[in-house]
Amino acid sequence: MTTSQLRGIRVFLADFARRQAARHVELTGGFAVYDDAFGRSRANNRMIVDGPVEPEALPGIAQEALGHLPYQVVYVLDEEAGQSCALPLVRAGYRRFEELVMLHTGPIPEGGAAQEVGLADLREPLTLRWHQLLPGVGEEVIRQLVERREVRRRGAEVVRFIGARARDGQVASWADLYADPVSGIAQVEDLITAEEHLGEGYAGAVLDTALRQAADAGCGTRFLLADAQDWPRDWYERRGFTIVGRTYSFERG
Repeated sequence: MTTSQLRGIRVFLADFARRQAARHVELTGGFAVYDDAFGRSRANNRMIVDGPVEPEALPGIAQEALGHLPYQVVYVLDEEAGQSCALPLVRAGYRRFEELVMLHTGPIPEGGAAQEVGLADLREPLTLRWHQLLPGVGEEVIRQLVERREVRRRGAEVVRFIGARARDGQVASWADLYADPVSGIAQVEDLITAEEHLGEGYAGAVLDTALRQAADAGCGTRFLLADAQDWPRDWYERRGFTIVGRTYSFERG
């Protein structure tokens, strides 16, 4: 892992957010992204910090950019900046969440028993899984969390939904693959398995397929983001991923 690789990953994340957004506004220290069609999706409406900013000024900048929303999310891509901004944001009422940047440093898999699928294939299992993960959340929120996946196609040169099917033909596990062959960077995102198929090997098939396709697209830097407090990080490490950095999300409302 080199410093330039980690810098490239941060640029990739920022560029993806800009391209995916219905509109974005440049701000001191970063930019804000908006999509009124998915107003309940925090990932589609937030501030992203990808440049230098005075930590004490950040809550005010975020309030000006996001104050019209029922929630405010500030996503800081640089680990050192995220740590320095934490205290002012927490004092302003934000909660801090930490994600691990995990780089694939193991051997490239031959490929798994998964293939590209469409949103139509994912809609039913994804809706059910969101209901299980967010019990009590309204139908409109769930609908937006499902349908927002389609606008991700704007985010990178290559955007694929990879799925592994169970014997009954239903998609049992799935993930997104975003790839930029020019920069040689690819991301695996939102690897999810249907509850009834947990522990059956479908997630491994999806991950192996995504990594193989990323490598075939010429992407030597393959990464994902993992919740620092959740168990999948250990599973990713067993499958050849190494922690190389951190990003921080601060949420209020």
